[in-house]
Amino acid sequence: MKPIHRHSDSRACGASTIATNHKVTANSLLIAVNGDPNSHGGGALSASSKKVFCGGILSVIHKADSAAPDALCVPIGGAHCGPSTAQGSPNVYAGEG
Repeated sequence: MKPIHRHSDSRACGASTIATNHKVTANSLLIAVNGDPNSHGGGALSASSKKVFCGGILSVIHKADSAAPDALCVPIGGAHCGPSTAQGSPNVYAGEG
């Protein structure tokens, strides 16, 4: 089991996740789901979990789950080209085992 990733949790590039799920929370923060962007623009999350859903969409865990490049990949590069999760809940976990 790994910590669930939530709205405002950090990404590897220093951005924070913007959760699009509007109902399910962990520690009073919305749970992140597959495709959620980050605060730098873009950076859609890719859920590694294939069995844990939130509102019918795969949830994201801090494993670290990967992400598409964000808007700062070009011209800055580095972690913006793969802004994976960098933080998760201190006590809410999900995953396949």
